[in-house]
Amino acid sequence: MTGAQAPSAGHGGTSGGPGVNPGGAGDAEERPAEAGTGMGPGGSAPAAPGEPGDAQAPAEAGPRGVQGGQGRRSAAAEALAAAVRAVESGERSAASFFNDAPAPRPAAPAAPARERARAAAPASAPAPVRPPSARPAPGPGGEIPGSGDVRQVLAAGGAPETLAGRVAEVLGERAAEALREDPWQLLAVPGVRPDQADGFARALLGPDCEPGDERRALALTGWLLERAALEGHTALESSALREALAKVSVPDPDEALRTAIAEGAVLVFQDALDAAPGARPRAAEDEDAEQPVRVLLGLDRYALAEESLADGLARLASTFASPQGGAADGEVPAGGPGAPGWESAAAAAPTASAAELIRTAAAHGLVAHSGGEAARAEPVALVAAARAMGLRAYVAAHSEDGRRRLAASLSEAASGGRSAAPDSDPDTAPDSDPDTDPETASAAVTVAGLLADAEGPGRDEEGTLALDLLAVLDAPQLDVETAAMLVESLPDGARLVLSGDPGVLWSAGPGRVFADLVAARRCPQVVSRTPDPGPIGELISGIGIGELNQVEAPGKEVVIVPVRDAGEAVHRTVQLVADSVPRAIGIPAEQTQVITPGHGGAAGTRALNAALKDRLNPGPGRFGGFDPGDRVAYSPAPGRTVPGTVVSADAEGLRLDCAGAPVVVEREEVGELVRHGWALTAHQAAGARWPAAVVVLPGDATAGLTRAWVYTAFGRGERHLSVVHGAESALPKAVAEIPFKDRTTRLRALLQAQAPTAPTD
Repeated sequence: MTGAQAPSAGHGGTSGGPGVNPGGAGDAEERPAEAGTGMGPGGSAPAAPGEPGDAQAPAEAGPRGVQGGQGRRSAAAEALAAAVRAVESGERSAASFFNDAPAPRPAAPAAPARERARAAAPASAPAPVRPPSARPAPGPGGEIPGSGDVRQVLAAGGAPETLAGRVAEVLGERAAEALREDPWQLLAVPGVRPDQADGFARALLGPDCEPGDERRALALTGWLLERAALEGHTALESSALREALAKVSVPDPDEALRTAIAEGAVLVFQDALDAAPGARPRAAEDEDAEQPVRVLLGLDRYALAEESLADGLARLASTFASPQGGAADGEVPAGGPGAPGWESAAAAAPTASAAELIRTAAAHGLVAHSGGEAARAEPVALVAAARAMGLRAYVAAHSEDGRRRLAASLSEAASGGRSAAPDSDPDTAPDSDPDTDPETASAAVTVAGLLADAEGPGRDEEGTLALDLLAVLDAPQLDVETAAMLVESLPDGARLVLSGDPGVLWSAGPGRVFADLVAARRCPQVVSRTPDPGPIGELISGIGIGELNQVEAPGKEVVIVPVRDAGEAVHRTVQLVADSVPRAIGIPAEQTQVITPGHGGAAGTRALNAALKDRLNPGPGRFGGFDPGDRVAYSPAPGRTVPGTVVSADAEGLRLDCAGAPVVVEREEVGELVRHGWALTAHQAAGARWPAAVVVLPGDATAGLTRAWVYTAFGRGERHLSVVHGAESALPKAVAEIPFKDRTTRLRALLQAQAPTAPTD
């Protein structure tokens, strides 16, 4: 790294296995957005909205396989619980309990997994702890139905009555009755901790409140799995969940798990373990030998999402299984694998990697494409070629900024010019260019807009998206629920290209969809050979392979600013944004983004935003701490961050300009959905780029650093990167030795069980 001699990188290694932190969600970067409850001493202050770790708002899904009411277990459930204990202890083999051939999975229906989850939920089943899936319509006077009765119950238990609205949102109109019957259901409200729920239960139940209460064990089991989901896990190994239950003072974790399994609040899965490196391949005579497995426990809705996603990906992968792509009498359809237009498009592709992607996508219904920022032009070239052949092809990004950049690139590619670089100025996007074909520009969409039918082709009479090819960029940002909804929405015969940089951070929500798809090797994989240009590209390329190198930056493209402590880090950051970068590089403050590891701490987003506001847009903050001209981060849904600027405020709420789109945030929701946005975390910044980026690495925030975090943060600047460096040896150590924070998921195993291995093209 230029400007300062970086310590030499150590030997490579891997990160530790997944775990559950009962008191919080991993490191500061992964912490979910939870409003503080104010319940007694030690209550957490409200966290900023849209923090990484938030998934798309999950739909409610009742537990499967529940037999009877609470406290009653069927013989089948007892047998299942006994099977889990025996397999884990080694007393019995897994095969002795699972001899029956698994029933084939049905084809994924058109309805999204969330809707199927609701339909499958038994009315009498005890609901696992979960965050709210949707905001109920307020009744007369703006109050959530049932809030009045809830307020009385909360007061009786010593809990703040201000929680009434959120409790009613989560537990429904019968929330008051549910809390009286089971006070630990209060854990379903985001931000409520086990100690707070225990105090509430003691106040309501008196001497009948015991640590070993079955209701408490059920609620805590669900709460821990939800916390694990906020850290990215879709399931947990049974041993990890037992340890987490013990940490929250459950007297008998084994009995708690047996109860949760029997009640259907938790599902049990088996995944075959990969063979150890250097292990002898299994011979034919060993086929009947026991294969090592791991026992996983998870919540119903994530299981439904992963299974539905695996089914949908297998369906797409088999689209062109027949030699002629399903054409009758050898006739090749216009967009079929053998259509001459594909080879012509490949021959005219701007790069060899783009040509390879076009040829691969022509012959396969599912393709994984990997590459850096420069490689984003390749799926754009594919979509432009497909549209030129008359196919309904679209390309999707995760943010409005990304959509505009794709639209600019797609417009230039479709007009016959060279494929535009994806980091072209968004001010020249087709939306504002009168000479651009609006139909071409409309082929660039956001994932959220596509799923909401607000952008793109709309849906046909069967409820599927009316398209033939979809390329999704920044695919590592897809969480498992969003990916399942997207794949379920694609019609039979459609092509899906998932494109992304494997070095960036995974999704803010649960799952690691792109990484699992690549690891499963169940579809062709095209790896771009197009390098990212310039000193920043050279630096990022080295980080991607675990090397923190010095790079030559004659134009001050990369600058290292050493600092001694967090206070100096904040001071130098404000100086860089407000003075040094505009003066020396020519990039104004409004085009510079600050990125830091977490929200809290002396140099977290809260401290940095306060200092930057004081310098760049001082004001009294008359409306919830905001003034016109403030840069903000707006979170329309958990896990989504939309940059914007405050325009004004009135009786209706706070008025924002989000990438040219006017947004009004109601007064009551400002504190929950809007925060200042001069400084973001790397998860919030993923998928977007700015002309300049200032990455802050204070010494007190290095515990959560990983190679993926550094790779993502350092790659957000297009023309300039400043690193405020106080991490000392923690930075090269993270790059060399800690690739990522691992996640426990089932998608890879589900994919590997469904289809033969596909070669990498």
